[in-house]
Amino acid sequence: MDKLYILGAGTPTPTESRFGSAYVLDIDGEKVMFDCGPAATHKLVKSGLWPTEIDYLFFTHHHFDHDIDYPCFLLCRWDQSIGKENTLNVFGPKLTEKLTEEIYGNNGAFSHDWKARINHPLSQKVYENRGGTLPRTPPKANARDITPGTVKVSKKWEVVSDVAEHVQPYLDSLAYRLETSENKSIVFTGDTQPCKSVVDLSKNADYLVCMCWDDQEAMNENGEFYGQCGTEGAAQMAQDAGVKNLVLVHMGPNISQEKNKIVAEDKIRKIYNGNIIFSDEIKSIDLWSK
Repeated sequence: MDKLYILGAGTPTPTESRFGSAYVLDIDGEKVMFDCGPAATHKLVKSGLWPTEIDYLFFTHHHFDHDIDYPCFLLCRWDQSIGKENTLNVFGPKLTEKLTEEIYGNNGAFSHDWKARINHPLSQKVYENRGGTLPRTPPKANARDITPGTVKVSKKWEVVSDVAEHVQPYLDSLAYRLETSENKSIVFTGDTQPCKSVVDLSKNADYLVCMCWDDQEAMNENGEFYGQCGTEGAAQMAQDAGVKNLVLVHMGPNISQEKNKIVAEDKIRKIYNGNIIFSDEIKSIDLWSK
């Protein structure tokens, strides 16, 4: 059964149960990650997954609540390796290559760490005991800045991207659609206001994983509707695209409260006639079952 793992379902505001964005898709055994927000590596392991199982990572944009755990994930994945794993492939909008080099590069922010682990006898012995063979090679990731279009095609899935309207021109933002070889599809909006590009990308998708910052009425009153989806915005995009399941993520402290979810669901159902799923962290969803 293909699964969606919700690692991070929150916002830049930390709460006891939510913080930042991160997701993993398990497509017939291949694990694909989208965003890498706060504590994503730890949440990955708490979900029963392991960093070296992830061979592909897609960034929607580079706000910290979507990428702050990237250094941890890169270093942990490399540190736990035995030198036989696939090279990590990383895709995202502008800054993806720069960030990767600044973390992993020969003069990167964490080069002192991996150089010590390569050269010190203690670290070498731990690596050998894990199953590695010396000499140990420096970490490497194939990182690529991308623009809208086809991003990656594999035997089991294909990923395409399009523009998500968030905080341009300060940061580029992308939404992604993953289509399986079985003609099943799931879309990740990242952070976006309702927009035609994301609706078109989501047409007739099985799942739309969409941000829902807060109650739309409250957002309209306090001015926080720019560049973001609230309840009605997410509902309208899902309805316009004709998606089967709407998975609400990037939920703020207010709308995350159970009493407010009930009100939110009522408002969403007035617009959207598909299945509604309020996400929780360290939870998985069995896909294609509805």
